[in-house]
Amino acid sequence: MTQGDTLRSFSAADVHAALDYPLLVEALRDVFRKGGEAMPVRQSYEVGAVGAPAHLLTMPAWERGKSLGVKLVTVFPQNATCGIGAVSSLYVLLDGETGVPRAMIDGEALTNRRTAAASALASTYLSRPDSATLLMIGTGHLAHHLPLAHAAVRPIKNVMVWGRNADRAAALATKLSEQGLPTKPVTDLEAALAQSDIVSCATTASEPLVAGKHLKPGTHVDLVGAFTPQMRECDDDTVLRSSVFVDTYAGALKEAGDLVQPIAAGLWKADAVRGDLHELTSGAKQGRRDASEITLFKSVGAAIEDLAAATLLASRT
Repeated sequence: MTQGDTLRSFSAADVHAALDYPLLVEALRDVFRKGGEAMPVRQSYEVGAVGAPAHLLTMPAWERGKSLGVKLVTVFPQNATCGIGAVSSLYVLLDGETGVPRAMIDGEALTNRRTAAASALASTYLSRPDSATLLMIGTGHLAHHLPLAHAAVRPIKNVMVWGRNADRAAALATKLSEQGLPTKPVTDLEAALAQSDIVSCATTASEPLVAGKHLKPGTHVDLVGAFTPQMRECDDDTVLRSSVFVDTYAGALKEAGDLVQPIAAGLWKADAVRGDLHELTSGAKQGRRDASEITLFKSVGAAIEDLAAATLLASRT
């Protein structure tokens, strides 16, 4: 970057237009394969006024001599009274040689895109290559991206959407169908679980939605939504029946209620995790072993994913 370069700004539309899933999945595969330095654990600071708790989170990552960046996330729960979302975020990409800011990027779009791509990356190792039916549990912003990302790496022909709000599930199904992915809303969650090759879940649930007893042999479970020890999307039986993989050990074993809770209850042990994305992409650990194995991927997000996505975005535009 030269002294005359200007700071660039990328909107949500810019992010979605530039970061197609096949390219982003391969960018994440490359960065996880390299491994590299451990990224700092995300930091959270209480920044709210008296009686109105709020948090600022920082997520830095870097590749020495090439690039560095930080995602700034604010969580202001009281925003609902103003009719705006509780979570806002901005990503700042800086030059790795000079430290000069290169770009400011819509944080929500970047997060949604890289999170879905990380799930698709895991799916290339953990889901059956012939996986054709996907169940999407959840109807939020991320739920729109996950089926599309999985369809970029597997021959998905049918998508089902389940949500607590039937109208939102129907709206999401329509949106995905319009983008060329045949999708229908469903109300019978148990039946949908039993039919699915891939189950992707992106919710804020505190009580399990995925019951292990309903999963058929060979299912791949993709858990994205629960990101605190108090939250969970699957029951203990799902964890016990599955070969479990994570995005990073440090993040998942600290923040993922789906794993932390059965460990605390003495039902499961942390050393039962079969591998993380670095070990899968580098070949250090084997993914799916046979067609009947139930696999589970738990992600809570890693700052290195943001940096890889931001770097790819800046290089393509």
